[in-house]
Amino acid sequence: MRRLLLALALVLAASPASAERLVTQVSQDEVSITSSFAGQTLTLFGSIEPEVGAEQRFVEGPYHIIITVTGPLQNRVARRKTNQFGIWLNTSQAEFERFPSFYQVLSDAPLSNITDPITLAEKEIPLDSQARYTAKAGWWDATVFGGELTRLMQQKGMFKLNENGVVFRSDTFYFAQVALPSDAPPGPYLAHTYLIKNGQVIAEKSDGFSVRKIGFERFLGQSARTQPLLYGLVCVALALFTGWLGGVVFKR
Repeated sequence: MRRLLLALALVLAASPASAERLVTQVSQDEVSITSSFAGQTLTLFGSIEPEVGAEQRFVEGPYHIIITVTGPLQNRVARRKTNQFGIWLNTSQAEFERFPSFYQVLSDAPLSNITDPITLAEKEIPLDSQARYTAKAGWWDATVFGGELTRLMQQKGMFKLNENGVVFRSDTFYFAQVALPSDAPPGPYLAHTYLIKNGQVIAEKSDGFSVRKIGFERFLGQSARTQPLLYGLVCVALALFTGWLGGVVFKR
């Protein structure tokens, strides 16, 4: 028995380990929002290569790629309205901490064909998992309110699943395109790539980029956050001046 175990250990040591790594990049590190910003498309591309120091010179698939793009995290509250004697009132709510303001999932095939639901849930990849794992409420409220919050985010175009979003140009080179809408939330974004083989995640890689306002839009945004009282007074003054100027012009 001891000889058998020794022989098995020698065989395992002699066979080269199959190790892959991801080399990824985003086409832009920064997206600038101006008054004419109408959205922008970023390209995420990468290649699958042998791990540094590995004996193998080539990698063998087939491989699958899943990419999640997560935008700035925010605290959100989902509320339920009910009709009370003819008046619609907020009767219950659920809070979600560090909930993504933007979330997209891109893959080269249907997620169910790539790996099992347990692996997808462990990696928090599905759209509805974002609400499930950030809810402060119990399981039932997280499911009900989280489902509605996810649906609303999909309607706004901030949550999206694209199971044809990753394209392989060769066995080891791929690319994907992420469309940022015109109202994309400013802040840090994270593109996380999963390399999957035989249903198992064998490598991961993250790349960051930012979306930020520049010019006059940035000044207005900072003023509203840092000096809300002054910002409000200026807005009221501008509204009064515009109304007075319009009355003078039309009076003539």
